[in-house]
Amino acid sequence: MLRLRILTAIALLAVLLPAVFFPEAWLFASVAGVLMACAAWEWFRLNGAGSQKAVLAGFGCAVVCVFLWFTHPQSESLSFVWLTAAVVWVVGGGVLIRSGVMAWARLNANVRQVIGFVVLCIAWLAVVAARVRGINFLFSVMALVWVADIAAYFAGRGLGGRFFDQKLAPDISPGKTREGAIGGLVGVLLLALGWMWVDMAYATGSPSMYTLVASRHWGFMLLAVMFLGVMSICGDLLESLVKRAAGAKDSSQLLPGHGGVLDRIDALLPVLPLAMLLTAY
Repeated sequence: MLRLRILTAIALLAVLLPAVFFPEAWLFASVAGVLMACAAWEWFRLNGAGSQKAVLAGFGCAVVCVFLWFTHPQSESLSFVWLTAAVVWVVGGGVLIRSGVMAWARLNANVRQVIGFVVLCIAWLAVVAARVRGINFLFSVMALVWVADIAAYFAGRGLGGRFFDQKLAPDISPGKTREGAIGGLVGVLLLALGWMWVDMAYATGSPSMYTLVASRHWGFMLLAVMFLGVMSICGDLLESLVKRAAGAKDSSQLLPGHGGVLDRIDALLPVLPLAMLLTAY
């Protein structure tokens, strides 16, 4: 299994890294669009759609991404999109996590499917906008999610259950602990401070997300990083909620050894548009 995970990761990097570093953004946008289309196919399957409808959903997601690329939404409309996404993720995500698996399962299947479709299209728009801002900006946002996940894992392994009796969300993801969540937030704060030092010490070409938010105020940077860390946990929990409602361990087997595309991008779905919002004004 480990060998399979490593081979899949190498194959993904062989596709993603050239697309990220390609001088023009269209190649990265195309690769990201394919991934979002696959994620849409997975989402629809997890939420009661048949095979044909799930395939059409994936194709439709790709079509929307192409349309958005060629229409080039203006910054004013994008700011409204990021703000709307923030409200939906903070309010809707909080309500769903608090309500639990059964509340999601009781929602009409068509409603659940549309929610995921819109979320994925907005995430594609955000990740492409992040790439247009600069590779340093894009990686700084994505690294926040990776570090939050890794730090939470090791903090949970080492400290889970020592300070809090209750798990973070036992009905949704029994393995996640409150200690792990706190460890993840500490990890992203350290990441932000280290990344800003690199921005100041070396010519990185474009500012990172951390430098941009810190340019307003250090206090705003700390709150923004903590907020994004919390929302990365929220994205992870919400995908776990959807899978648990569907009785599935993974979103699919598209990525051998890793599960599905949604399993790899779940925490990025809220963080990408929220990062764009925090740096939009």
